Amino acid sequence: MSLTIASDGAQHVPAALDITAITLIETALASQPSDQPGIRLVTLPALSAMLSSIGAVGRHAAAHLGEAACPVRAILFDKSAATNWSLNWHQDRTIAVRQRIDTPGFGPWTIKSGIQHVAPPQSLLDRMLTLRIHLDAVDAENAPLLIAPGSHRHGRVSKNAVAPLVARCGTHACLAARGDIWVYATPILHASDTATNPRHRRVLQLDYSADPLPGGLAWLGV
Repeated sequence: MSLTIASDGAQHVPAALDITAITLIETALASQPSDQPGIRLVTLPALSAMLSSIGAVGRHAAAHLGEAACPVRAILFDKSAATNWSLNWHQDRTIAVRQRIDTPGFGPWTIKSGIQHVAPPQSLLDRMLTLRIHLDAVDAENAPLLIAPGSHRHGRVSKNAVAPLVARCGTHACLAARGDIWVYATPILHASDTATNPRHRRVLQLDYSADPLPGGLAWLGV
């Protein structure tokens, strides 16, 4: 299945979630610590219906990937005055799996927050989507995600090629209101500066795929 999304690799969905859905997400995440820049989440049972391919969130992935789309990784970000980090331009290149099973085309392996991660073939990443659910408004002063439009069409970008490609593609700041969703091609080059006027900037980030994994490998899932 080929990825069908805007040619720049990103889509903004304004007012995607109403206050009931936002409150449900906030309640499900309430026990997570707020003093860490990023928290990898293993399971979100309270949100399973919402994240499914027919749910309020998952349907935005299914619109591009089909009904087989499912969430395969979740990370909670909360940038604030206490956790006001920056992130250099990069691609997301790994997936989260349940256990390590050495499989041709998959590697190297890493462990992040106790979870097995592996770099898959680029073709698999090219068919994935990432959704960012905004629980707080993000303006130009509160460190919006920056993307390089169209950079997802260049495959795996070497470290030395990142800056020239960003210069060629240009940058776009993904501003958002509370309840908005940004959908983008997982391999797109992206970055984030420190906030000049830091406030809580909670984002639930979800990777979606419609592909099964080979060789006994299994997605970690959400």
